[in-house]
Amino acid sequence: MSPDVRPRFPERRLAVGLLGCGQIARTAHLPAYAAYGVPVVAACDRPEVAGALGGVLPAGATAYDDLDAFLADPRVEVVDIATGPAGRVDLIARCLDAGKHVLAQKPVVASLDDLAALEEVVARGAERGLRVAVNQNGRWAPAWRLTTLLVRSGAVGEVVGVTHLHDKPLPPIAGTPFDEIDHMLLADYLVHWFDITRCWLTGSRVDTVAAFDSRVPGQPDAARNPWHATVHVGTAGGASASIRVVGDARARRGGCPFWVHGTRGTIRGSILLGSDRVELEVDGTTTSYALEGQWFVDGFAGTMGELQCAVAEGREPENSVADVAGSVRLGAAALAAVRAGTPVRGLDLDLAGAVAGAVA
Repeated sequence: MSPDVRPRFPERRLAVGLLGCGQIARTAHLPAYAAYGVPVVAACDRPEVAGALGGVLPAGATAYDDLDAFLADPRVEVVDIATGPAGRVDLIARCLDAGKHVLAQKPVVASLDDLAALEEVVARGAERGLRVAVNQNGRWAPAWRLTTLLVRSGAVGEVVGVTHLHDKPLPPIAGTPFDEIDHMLLADYLVHWFDITRCWLTGSRVDTVAAFDSRVPGQPDAARNPWHATVHVGTAGGASASIRVVGDARARRGGCPFWVHGTRGTIRGSILLGSDRVELEVDGTTTSYALEGQWFVDGFAGTMGELQCAVAEGREPENSVADVAGSVRLGAAALAAVRAGTPVRGLDLDLAGAVAGAVA
């Protein structure tokens, strides 16, 4: 029987207040909550944005242009922070001080210093029973979610290698704020790929990360950031991972294929652009799985659902800050490697979410 990859919610959905109402909030967060019956009771943004939310928010939801007033709304039980990572630690602290649980957009922080500060803030909130989760919505993309559950079940044995290939066009980058982020593919776009790779290598200790990026033929001069990036991860136990973005791939039927090779079997799959699939090969027998849902918007429902289930069940969410910290540190190592132009070695990076050595 195929594992259930659908988002899960408690019987009573907690009411959500949306902090930040940009494009991703409008096209993914709000549709996901509408599809899964999650009440959105308030939203907060700059005055020029908040004033135009009347036709965007559900009936009865209040649009605020003042953060204090938004946080004082007693109906809001969970704040969904859909802003960029700048100032994220302070925003989460203010939400927790107001007694709200928090779902924070990825990347959850912009630096390892911010991560250390955030971990302290989250610990103080936990003392009051408040939960903080990270919107690593790719974890609940059906193909990746099924693969995670298969890996956890031991279906492929001990993981030997994880491989990702980006065989699809890049989203529009040139002329957008994302193009102003140094090494944008590594610093922002590949956050999902770092995170899911960490999930599949859980239990390993990373000792080497190599990364490089480059411009590609045909890349317009106006595009500031390189369109190619390659990352290699080596572990103390011999397992490895690779992530490769070839550039703005001209692929009419593209996707993002991936492989998880283990001591017992192999998972082959793909996500995005209708390429979603997963098959498991063990002992010469191949099983193909039917997938229900899509990354957009089911993945966004999955992150919120896991947070709400964790609150109802009195536990830490699977996408907690402590868990995602390992992914943040893996991404930071890749960024350090590309900036230094040489692999980062001797990391002793525990992919369960803790690190024994600092990233240069």
